[in-house]
Amino acid sequence: MSFRVTRVAFLACALLLPVATHAADAVPTDMDPVKAARFVKLAEKLRCLVCQNQSIADSNAELANDLRGQIREQIAAGKSDDEIVTYMVNRYGDFVLYQPPFKATTLLLWAGPALLLVGGALVLLRNLRRRQYAADVALSDEDRARAERLLVGADGKEIK
Repeated sequence: MSFRVTRVAFLACALLLPVATHAADAVPTDMDPVKAARFVKLAEKLRCLVCQNQSIADSNAELANDLRGQIREQIAAGKSDDEIVTYMVNRYGDFVLYQPPFKATTLLLWAGPALLLVGGALVLLRNLRRRQYAADVALSDEDRARAERLLVGADGKEIK
């Protein structure tokens, strides 16, 4: 009978082990609702420098965890939202912002997509004009005969 109890206890522990390890990832929420809302707002404004396509609120990267910790510390220290964002920008550059300011150093970031679109359209138009020009050019009889000679192999059979 004690073998069955031991077996059931072992199975229960084995089944609950993943739940226990997942609970270790939980972060204590000792902030009041106003500070928690500020934290979420700031974390959504800042980009994860590792993932680059996620905010630090959404990212599971270790650096994002560190940045969230820095935000919590600064909120606890009584810093304003602007002071926290300025601190992050001074430390990590404008790239940490999802909406970096428009200035000389971020000009390519803002104008880059438009420049790529215009450049792609120009390349497409140039290629279309070349094709149209090549289709409009008629071969002379001499050029046609030369092309036929090139297409016929040494054995007199047409090359396909």
